[in-house]
Amino acid sequence: MKKLVGSFVAGIMIAGTAVTTVSAQEYEVQKEDSLWDIANENDTTVEELVDLNDLNTTTIQPNQLLLINKNEKYKVEKGDTLAGIANNHDVTVSDLKNWNELSTDLIVIGQELFIENADVSQDNASESNTNENAESAEETSTSNESASNDSAASNNQDDPEGQTFSVTATAYTANCDGCSGVTSTGVDLNSNPDAKVIAVDPSVIPLGSEVYVEGYGYATAADVGGAINGNKIDVHVPTKDEAYSWGVRTVDVTIVD
Repeated sequence: MKKLVGSFVAGIMIAGTAVTTVSAQEYEVQKEDSLWDIANENDTTVEELVDLNDLNTTTIQPNQLLLINKNEKYKVEKGDTLAGIANNHDVTVSDLKNWNELSTDLIVIGQELFIENADVSQDNASESNTNENAESAEETSTSNESASNDSAASNNQDDPEGQTFSVTATAYTANCDGCSGVTSTGVDLNSNPDAKVIAVDPSVIPLGSEVYVEGYGYATAADVGGAINGNKIDVHVPTKDEAYSWGVRTVDVTIVD
């Protein structure tokens, strides 16, 4: 049985905000373990394990302790950009592209990105006693305001702003025999089966556009197809059953961005 011995977490306090570095944990090598197996199970690489542990060889021994960085997975949301995600995690766009083997800056809603050695920041809940009452009143007001905004957003999420027109929509899946699973813009749908992607005619909907598809949600125009011409789209779904269930339908599409 494989054992995780412990973890080490570094943190600092700055002006009421807690900044916590994603931790490295110790792993005790078991019989028949290899660096490749350990790297694969912990979403890291052999090279990173060698560097982190100052190893001169890839040979490891039972009961040896190895440090393993806990990398973060980030799921792309509506409105995200590589630059914004990089900025929020104190890394570079180049880092994100290298870690995720991206050939372009295009990302799609639902896509999962690996972020190595990421810094995660969160607000510190504790404040000085002298400000408690004032903060409590302010939080109540903010909470009410937020609830109102959330309600408005909920009411408007199915009525996005932008150019809207009707299209014939079919569905496809990357999970099929002979399918490469990689879109024309380089998105790996096998690695990101929940990614919201549609195939389009670029003369009608430019590749890279963020769209809202009736009955499907927010998605990215990141693929093309031989039969997708004019006002036709193909929506990506994870399984064949979902593709069959979608069938052929007429829906409204809004180009949001």
